[in-house]
Amino acid sequence: RTDAGVHAIQQFAHLKVGELKTNVTPKMIQYALNDLLPHDINVLKVWNAPDSFHARHDAVSRQYLYQISTRRTAFSKNLVWWIKDELDPQKMTNAAETLIGKHDFASFCQFDDTKKQSTLVNVESVELFLEADMICFRIRSSHFLWKMVRRIVGMLAEVGRGNLSDTAFERILKYPTNTPAKFTAPPSGLFLERVFYKGDL
Repeated sequence: RTDAGVHAIQQFAHLKVGELKTNVTPKMIQYALNDLLPHDINVLKVWNAPDSFHARHDAVSRQYLYQISTRRTAFSKNLVWWIKDELDPQKMTNAAETLIGKHDFASFCQFDDTKKQSTLVNVESVELFLEADMICFRIRSSHFLWKMVRRIVGMLAEVGRGNLSDTAFERILKYPTNTPAKFTAPPSGLFLERVFYKGDL
């Protein structure tokens, strides 16, 4: 699942069904789902899985992509975060690299009072790169906390603007604070890009 306004390039779901009276193939289920789903959701493949498989719990890591547009766009407003200010990608990269490894991301998440969840997250890789008129941020991690990526991006933007040093960014990571909450990036630029499982799916 993703938050409202967030996109998914790749997403997995599992469906448990009882015994079928007719010979229903995975391809038939795929076609039927696509006939029923909204136009912006497309089921690319359906296949049989072990009874024990769980699409969310069995994932070993996930990868998100965030797109910041450096120019006003007429057609992609719901796919990017347009920032008018000039950003320094190198400073943003320096700050982003401090995220790699196992850290307490309490500063970069919104707590769900209904859940008792550890805020320790192992970030496997980060990448900040330029593509046309966009600054793209990619992050792969064991799991993600609520609003974690959007708050990271919001603070990276502050680093890029020159309002926050990369060392100050690292301090926020080490010492929990509510500061990132007011800089939460909008959901429009965020994409769940890949979900990884053991072996091949």
